[in-house]
Amino acid sequence: MFTGIITDVGTIAALQQDGDLRARITTGYDTTGIDMGASIASDGVCLTVVGLGPDWYEVQISAETVDKTNLGNWTQGRRVNLERALKVGDELGGHIVSGHVDGVAEVVAMAEEGDSTRVTLRAPKELARFIAPKGSVALNGTSLTVNEVNGCDFGINFIPHTKEVTTWGDVQVGDRINLEIDTLARYVARLAEMS
Repeated sequence: MFTGIITDVGTIAALQQDGDLRARITTGYDTTGIDMGASIASDGVCLTVVGLGPDWYEVQISAETVDKTNLGNWTQGRRVNLERALKVGDELGGHIVSGHVDGVAEVVAMAEEGDSTRVTLRAPKELARFIAPKGSVALNGTSLTVNEVNGCDFGINFIPHTKEVTTWGDVQVGDRINLEIDTLARYVARLAEMS
């Protein structure tokens, strides 16, 4: 489990397609404190550490994960949002995030509003019903509050701090973004279906 509070921005150092996709990600984390088999959310996708070095870790990414996320768009040098798994006693500053991406949203518009940036994203139709104004979503692993919803489109406001400590300062129209809907929204919708 994760919180959606990004604690490092890593860089894709190497990619190798050998059966599954293998990625080496450089990080500011103290890798001596990372165990083999640990889970690290990388752009919101819970990935298992299969290799470690002094300032990097490696993950193996299945074809299913590549198909359901934006990880197939990863290139060497790309910056990625990172979060270590939640430990008992850690502060829960965002919301409960599983690292199991539901689909990919697309950035369809951006506008500057004061010091912040308003980003409009388009969710896949089957996921749009789970997104509500003032609800939570995880986008590329970042816990965010939805401002407004209009059909499949929804808006997020990014303050300068978020743009500085995550990859959201790099975002552009047309970018594909990993979307994880709020677990609570999923259960509420399921209960409503059963009523």
